[in-house]
Amino acid sequence: MAEPLGILPLRSFRDTVDKEQFTAARRDPRARVVSKQSFDEMKSHLLELYGDLDAEHSFEDPAGAEVDCVPIESQPSLRGTDGTIAVAPDLGPVLRGEPPQVPAQQAPRAPVNFHRRDRHGNEVYVPSGTIPIRRVRLADMARFATLSDFMRKGAGPSPVPPSAPDPDTGKNHRYAYTHQTVDNIGGHSSLAVYAPTISSDQVFSLAQHWYSGGTGNAHQTLEVGWQVYPAKYGHANPVLFLYWTADNYQSTGAYNLDSAGFVQTNSAWTIGGALSPVSTKGGQQFEMEHAAYLFGGNWWVYAGGTSSSDALGYYPTSLYSGGQMASKATEITYGGETVTSAVGWPAMGSGEFASAGWQQAAYQRNLYYYPTGGGAQWAGLTAEQPSPACYTLQLGAAAAPWGVYFFYGGSGGGNC
Repeated sequence: MAEPLGILPLRSFRDTVDKEQFTAARRDPRARVVSKQSFDEMKSHLLELYGDLDAEHSFEDPAGAEVDCVPIESQPSLRGTDGTIAVAPDLGPVLRGEPPQVPAQQAPRAPVNFHRRDRHGNEVYVPSGTIPIRRVRLADMARFATLSDFMRKGAGPSPVPPSAPDPDTGKNHRYAYTHQTVDNIGGHSSLAVYAPTISSDQVFSLAQHWYSGGTGNAHQTLEVGWQVYPAKYGHANPVLFLYWTADNYQSTGAYNLDSAGFVQTNSAWTIGGALSPVSTKGGQQFEMEHAAYLFGGNWWVYAGGTSSSDALGYYPTSLYSGGQMASKATEITYGGETVTSAVGWPAMGSGEFASAGWQQAAYQRNLYYYPTGGGAQWAGLTAEQPSPACYTLQLGAAAAPWGVYFFYGGSGGGNC
């Protein structure tokens, strides 16, 4: 195979990781890794993650991140298994009250060609039989104090009173969200994609779905949406992200493909990859459609539609170790979240409050869930805006294509 232009081949990249030193990493002014031991743990994780992987093709995404196209059966989440890849169900019939349709086998995937070249001249395409994996660099990880900090997202939404910034940034979360307590096997919405500004002393801003169950340290989630997180991704573009935890964000869980867990089956999306184009206030709105569905012992995640070919991949229920999410979720949640490490919180959504409405405020629409007994049901949501000085949310319902929807967001600031 031809060597990528301007990009270190994956096998050579792995060799450079093995040679990197803590003292050199600390010279980067953005580095936050606290000790050589933490740095070595990051290095060991990265070397194990990539193992003997090789890429059939590599290119850069719109934000300059390297993307490696690796054989689908070689992805880290399939190591130690028999290599069998589950087949995604088609969720179209579920809206008619029928069981999902499951193809006899996964259709062969044609090469995905985005009909452009990256800044080095590499063709941006994904060869048939491969999936695109965003390359994680040691420098990305070293912007965090420890390996667990790099993996961690922090507690999910709860309508508790806001608190002052805490040195533990995992506690400095703010929300505007909707939720419903109901037994379910997934749900659906379409999210307007924006690129809120994140300053150097803030952490992230996102919009997402949460499917969850269990209480206390047995709280478990599956999460999907878009996120702007400069410290993690090295740029200020929104990315498609996934997250899961089996123990309330304590010792389990990871973003995207940063650790073995999610089995990717779709080559059309780069998980953790930059999204383009994005919505413009007062102009065109760009959306991501997402769904989650528990089927055949796997939590399937969909992107761009709900047909079998739109399935991004799946989390095996074995990740939840017999907990609540191994059999069903008991809560659906949709909304926005921000985190800061300073006094001021970042913008959420477009940066406009919910009252600004169409083409100004961010939104999610067409919100429904999949009951455990089959079919689909409009979500009966409760709105929560625990920090109304910074972020608001307005629920509504309308004819197709909006259905149940909400506008949300705000400017953030220092009084959240």
